[in-house]
Amino acid sequence: MQLLAIGECMIEMSGGQDGYWRMGFAGDTLNTLWYARAGLDPADGPVGYFTALGTDGFSDRIVAFLDGAGIATDAIRRIPDRRPGLYMIEQRDGDRAFTYWRDTSAARALADDEAALRTAMRNARMIYLSGITLAILPAEGRVRLLDALRTARQGRARIAFDPNIRPALWSDEAVMRDAITSAAAISDIALPSFDDEARWFGDADPAACARRYAAAGAGEVAVKDGAGPVTLLSEGGTTVMPVPPAAEVVDATGAGDSFNGGYLAARLNGVAPVEAARAGTAMAARVIAAHGAIIDLPETRIWHRDASKGGPR
Repeated sequence: MQLLAIGECMIEMSGGQDGYWRMGFAGDTLNTLWYARAGLDPADGPVGYFTALGTDGFSDRIVAFLDGAGIATDAIRRIPDRRPGLYMIEQRDGDRAFTYWRDTSAARALADDEAALRTAMRNARMIYLSGITLAILPAEGRVRLLDALRTARQGRARIAFDPNIRPALWSDEAVMRDAITSAAAISDIALPSFDDEARWFGDADPAACARRYAAAGAGEVAVKDGAGPVTLLSEGGTTVMPVPPAAEVVDATGAGDSFNGGYLAARLNGVAPVEAARAGTAMAARVIAAHGAIIDLPETRIWHRDASKGGPR
């Protein structure tokens, strides 16, 4: 498997105008996997998603959606009496507002079965997770997940991690910082966002953020800074890459996730970090020019097994 993403796929309800809502499926790690496919070739192996879902009809729809998009679902855990998480996006005062229902989602149990977790990671060239993946798990689940990642890394897998800091998902800020640092310690690639990192870790600038992740153990760091430059730290040293102005900004949802997808696909293809960052910024520019976290891209259609089962939203 070229790339395995681990996290939570949620039901997304967007719109709300005149009382009508549009249903889709999204989640930060799924969004990144979705866009990574645009730079990957199915002939080089599958991509997959690992999570936990229920046995209800909406969980079935999520699996069909992923299957239709050419994303392997065979490792997904199905848990009776659990359901997918849900969130709604609406416009308030000219900006997007999110409301979540995920406290008892099936994905919170994705690391409960250690054997299933390790089986899912077997033979993956790269494994991607986020701080949200860590945040939704109970403490013992985080330990199991990190242990399984260490084992996978000792094999052939490279670990990629976006801290994606969401304090509302954590019961304790110190636990949050410790978990993120522990994940960075076993990551080959870290993809932090500077504004979040500065607030919760006190980094003075993106270069300081990159150095902190490298000191924690990450071998390669790409610090995103909104429309600002991407700061890269790798074996080649530190590079600050300006981001070309976006031609159009329609919806910033998924900007960071899509950058990650473009970046990781390029790295899997053997592209150097500087060129991978260019691929990431180009991907993000395309995504923010359209509505939604997941958009249709012509390059991903080669992955679709059966568009009638569930293609792009």
